[in-house]
Amino acid sequence: MKISSTGFVKSVFNSGDLPKPYMAEIAFSGRSNVGNSSLINTLLNRKGVAKTSSSPGRTQSINFIEINNSFFFVDLPGYGYAKVPVSVKKTWQHLIEGYLKNRSTLRLIIFIIDARRAPREEEAQFADWIDMHGIPFMVVLTKIDKIKRSMRQNALNSWKKISSIDDIFSFSAVTGEGKYKIWREIDNCLQCGC
Repeated sequence: MKISSTGFVKSVFNSGDLPKPYMAEIAFSGRSNVGNSSLINTLLNRKGVAKTSSSPGRTQSINFIEINNSFFFVDLPGYGYAKVPVSVKKTWQHLIEGYLKNRSTLRLIIFIIDARRAPREEEAQFADWIDMHGIPFMVVLTKIDKIKRSMRQNALNSWKKISSIDDIFSFSAVTGEGKYKIWREIDNCLQCGC
């Protein structure tokens, strides 16, 4: 997909401030520090559209980025960061679940996982929750460049074992690996309405 324009629209800290749904939305979700922002910036060929940080737990709001005046990328707060207070985690959970369950314009969730990490129950539960609610999603293993080529298939297989996920995409923000395959899936979803 050719990106002609991008623009940060809004940060939302509570569900009452969500913008009125009027264009298709592609949401990005994963544990803290898995590379949501790096994936978004690489897909858009832009630096700094989504804010990156080496410190987990920095994204604390739902962030809307308008693409080509025709759809949104929606960057969700990362979950699972141990140093975030329980009260903040509960607020995030309520905000994220409310968004995912009730957003009529949500077309696809890109479920992001750090390829270097073994599957955790929390992630398996999230995949099951998305599936149970009938929300289309795809799984992207980020930071694939940090794994030896001989070990990559093992990483993919370990995630396939924990759920009914057939297609898992590998991605590297460093090399751009997987970028065009991910765009093809996003584009297909936008065209067919998932």
